[in-house]
Amino acid sequence: MITKTLELSGKKLILETGHLAKQASGAVLLRYGDTMLLATVTANLKEESDRGFFPLSVEYREKYYASGKIPGGFFKREARPSDHEVIASRLTDRPLRPLFPKGFMNEVQIIINVLSYDRENLADVLGTVAASAALSISEIPWDGPVATVRIGKINGKYEVNPSNSIMENSEMELIVSGTKDSIIMVEGEADFVSEDNILSAIQYAHEAIKDLINLQLELVAECGMKKVSVKEPETFPELDAAIDKLIDGKYEALNEPKDKKTRYSDIDNFIRSVLDQLAEEFPEKEKYIKSYIDDKITEDLRRRTLEGTRADGRGLEDVRDISIETGYIPRAHGSSVFTRGETQALVSITLGGKKDEQMIDDLEGLSYRNFLVHYNFPPFSVGEVKPLRGTSRREVGHGNLAERAIKSVMPEHDKFPYTVRIVSEILESNGSSSMATVCGGVMALMDAGVPIKKPVAGIAMGLVMNSEEEYAILTDILGTEDHLGDMDFKVAGSEDGITAIQMDLKVA
Repeated sequence: MITKTLELSGKKLILETGHLAKQASGAVLLRYGDTMLLATVTANLKEESDRGFFPLSVEYREKYYASGKIPGGFFKREARPSDHEVIASRLTDRPLRPLFPKGFMNEVQIIINVLSYDRENLADVLGTVAASAALSISEIPWDGPVATVRIGKINGKYEVNPSNSIMENSEMELIVSGTKDSIIMVEGEADFVSEDNILSAIQYAHEAIKDLINLQLELVAECGMKKVSVKEPETFPELDAAIDKLIDGKYEALNEPKDKKTRYSDIDNFIRSVLDQLAEEFPEKEKYIKSYIDDKITEDLRRRTLEGTRADGRGLEDVRDISIETGYIPRAHGSSVFTRGETQALVSITLGGKKDEQMIDDLEGLSYRNFLVHYNFPPFSVGEVKPLRGTSRREVGHGNLAERAIKSVMPEHDKFPYTVRIVSEILESNGSSSMATVCGGVMALMDAGVPIKKPVAGIAMGLVMNSEEEYAILTDILGTEDHLGDMDFKVAGSEDGITAIQMDLKVA
C-alpha cells in the first residue's frame, strides 16, 4: 500500500493505492477529514475500430451508508443517480475528457464511490482529484494529472475547499479545474460578484491545484504504470490526393454566411457527391472521406473567423437578433418565448404552495427546495429523430446552470412564500439554449408578477486560437462555433456583477 499526504486548508488530504480494488487499471482512495471516496478506472485496451466518438463514462455515486443512513423508498437501496450525482459526474468528466490523446477510441469507465461523508468536506470536487490520480497511475494513455478545488469568499478572504458550514456565508462558489500550466474548467455561482474578483478567485484556485497535482505526481513516481501506446491513425496519401483533386477550390464556398439548415444541407450534399465519385475506387473508406472533408471545412472556417468573418456573417462582437413574447401560455402563471437567432426557448412559470416543494433525501438528510428550474431539450429542436429516454445528463446540467444564474434574484421566502417552478422547453437550438433559458426565465418571472430583485441575462462566448496564438473572441456563439472553437464560456449576471459562470477550454 502506498500513501501520499498533503495539508490543504489546514486538513490532511491523503491519497492511497494498492489496498482496495486491485483488479482495476487504477484505484485510489482519497481521504479528507472523515470524507472518504474510492475512484477506479478501467479500460478495454484491445484494439478498437474508430466508432466516431470517445466512449468515456464517468459515474459518481453517493452511498447512503457514507453518512450512516438507510435509503428511503420501498426498496431501501440506492437507485438511479440523483441530479446532484449527475452534476458531480459531469464536473469530473469535463476536465478529464479533453486530455485523452486524439485517436484513442477505446472504452474507458471511471467510477467514484463516496464511502464516508462527514457533512463538512464536500466529496464532489474530491472525486475529480481521486479519478485523476487513478488515471495517472494506470496504463491508460492520458495527458494528466488534473485537480479540482472549490473556492469560496468569506469576509473578503478566499478559501480553498471551505467546509459546508462556512460555505453558507460565502459570496461565491466556484469550482475550478486545471493542469499544472492552465485552467481547463470553471463552474459556479456568485452574488453579483465583479469580474475582477472572479478572476482573482480562479488565480487563487490555480495555486492549490498545482499542489494537488504535485501530490499526484509523487504517487505516479512511486507506482505509476507504463502507458499503453496509442496507435497512430492510418494514412492514405493516394486517397488524400484524390479527395483534394475533387474538393480544392470548391469546399471554401460552403463557409459563406448562411443559416444553419442551409449550411448543414449544403455540406451533406457536397460530401455525398464526393463519396459517389470515389465509391468505386476507394470502397469502405466512407468514414475516412467524410472526416477528411469535415476537417478541411473546419480549418477554413477557423481561418475566416480569425480574419473576422463568422459562419453567419456577423462581426465578432455582434449578438443575433432577439425577440421576446410574454404571456404566451394562457393557463401558466407566467410565460415567455425568447428567440435569439436560431435558438428559441418557451419558458413557463408555475407557482405553488408549501406542499409543492421538492423533498430531497440525500447524504445531508432531508431538505426541501422551493425554487426549481427544469430544462428540456427535445430532438426536434435540432431537426433530429431520437427516442425520448428520460432526462439526459446534459438537460440536468443546463437546468442547474440556469438555476444558479437566476437564484440570486429570487425574493426572500418570507416576502414571497411560494414554490416556483420554471420549465424551459427548447424549441430551436443553434447556440447556448441554457443562456436563452436564463433570459426567457427572467422574462417569464416578471410576467408572473414575481418580485425579483433585478433582471439578469446570460450569454455564451467563444474563442478561436491558432498555433501562433492569434485569437478571436466570439460573442453569442453558434452551435458550429462551439463545435469547432476552443472555448465554451457561459456567463450570466446583471450590470452589478456575475451570478453564474461555466467555462470549458480545449486549449492550454
